[in-house]
Amino acid sequence: MNHYGIVPKNNDLSNLGLQNVSNIFWNLTPAELVEETIIQGMGLLSNTGALAVDTGEFTGRSPKDRFIVEDDITREAVWWGDINIKFDADKFDKLYNRMAAYLSNRDIYVKDCAVCDHDVYRTRLRVITELPWSSLFADNMFLRLSKEEMIENDPEWTVICAPDFMAIPELDGTRQSNFAILNFSRKMAIVGGTKYTGEIKKGIFSILNFVLPHQKNVLSMHCSANVGPDGDTAVFFGLSGTGKTTLSSDPDRGLIGDDEHGWADDGVFNFEGGCYAKCINLTEEQEPQIYSAIKFGALLENITFKEDSSEPDYYDKSKTENTRVSYPIEHIDNAVRPSRGGNPKNVFFLTADASGILPPISKLTPGQASYHFISGYTAKVAGTEEGVTEPQSAFSACFGAPFMPLHPGVYAEMLADRMKKNSVNVWLINTGWSGGAYGTGSRIKLKYTRAMIHAAMRGQLEKVDFERHDVFGLAMPKECNGVPSEILNPKNTWADANAYDVKANELATKFINNFKKFEAGVTDEIRQASPKISEKV
Repeated sequence: MNHYGIVPKNNDLSNLGLQNVSNIFWNLTPAELVEETIIQGMGLLSNTGALAVDTGEFTGRSPKDRFIVEDDITREAVWWGDINIKFDADKFDKLYNRMAAYLSNRDIYVKDCAVCDHDVYRTRLRVITELPWSSLFADNMFLRLSKEEMIENDPEWTVICAPDFMAIPELDGTRQSNFAILNFSRKMAIVGGTKYTGEIKKGIFSILNFVLPHQKNVLSMHCSANVGPDGDTAVFFGLSGTGKTTLSSDPDRGLIGDDEHGWADDGVFNFEGGCYAKCINLTEEQEPQIYSAIKFGALLENITFKEDSSEPDYYDKSKTENTRVSYPIEHIDNAVRPSRGGNPKNVFFLTADASGILPPISKLTPGQASYHFISGYTAKVAGTEEGVTEPQSAFSACFGAPFMPLHPGVYAEMLADRMKKNSVNVWLINTGWSGGAYGTGSRIKLKYTRAMIHAAMRGQLEKVDFERHDVFGLAMPKECNGVPSEILNPKNTWADANAYDVKANELATKFINNFKKFEAGVTDEIRQASPKISEKV
């Protein structure tokens, strides 16, 4: 066994069953990992300097193949179901032993790093990968250590990723050949059968979403966060397509992080050291920060090149619509280092409501905030076929259900507690439709949404009158600087008020039905925040 690179003092991998690997490349620099990838024919340099690779069969996560080992730590704490799927501890051990045997006599790449940009909650990692560009991804996404820290690193958690190792379902207990499994007793996450790097990132996120709330009283959040020049922190929750990245990217505010954060007693901190952004339809005009971050050291996944060139074609979705780029947060000019902010003054829940029912901005009570946090609502247009105008409702608990091992009520109660303790304002922002549902109404203008968010951040809405939504009980401001008053109450934008009432009841029914599975694990205050069906219709 040969060792290369920056070798830590704790370099014995025999406790992991990896004593028979061929060469161990410890903590190679991004340049060395790029070179290794290109030499082995696994990737190409784009004209931006970024390394471009293909992830093969899997171009996204596979939620049905993500498991948690049932043991004394998880048995009573995890909210088991079709999201958090049980895996037998003995089967894990046998599968892992086969995985370790597969890595025998092969080269491996090891990256010593950390997560949680906070002195108290910082967690040391060791990421062991079969592919050099997987190690580059880890270097981009997690907190980078100094040479001295690498040498002294004694990891708390280990991630092992072997994309070309395939599980045998009938032998290993997996659903198919790919898998991502978390083991809290062994403090290990293993990924096999897939080259999609997001499984590494979300595995660690899922671990933190268990450990921090359950053991350390820190609220873990799937959100972006930024901070203003006066030190006011804002947090943005939102599912895909709601504008989370766009609205949190503000040249006048520093970026704390774009995806994963913790909220401790002393404020918000980023879990990660980088960003993992979608590239589809990327332009310099629309997303200048992401566009300029794609340079040497960044890792592009599943993009194509324009004909006879090395220029990325961000509009080509022939491989996948989920084209991605990972890069260190330092590639963003206004990134805050360390990636921390104080207790938020404002929290924004973003939803793209294609039914045209929810107000463009409304202020939530603590109970409502918990209810909408657990609901995690947005809507997707059902399709582009002629005549299809009905939206498809989408609910994802805590705006990140696939990564939350605990009951959503746990996270919601922690959010409500922090709201009350810090006098935080929580706002529901509809970035979707107004004046009717999709196909009839129109998308709320981005400049209006930005104006409403800025007004909330500056405290301007504290001085205006509010009215209550008949069905959802939301407090809607009657005026807002830079926004036409007539759009603030969505019912006023519909030509047919009765049609609005009917559609409002339909959406409320979807909320109520979705929430039934959570009712047993939440407080009366949260249950009472449910929308009320209007009897007038």
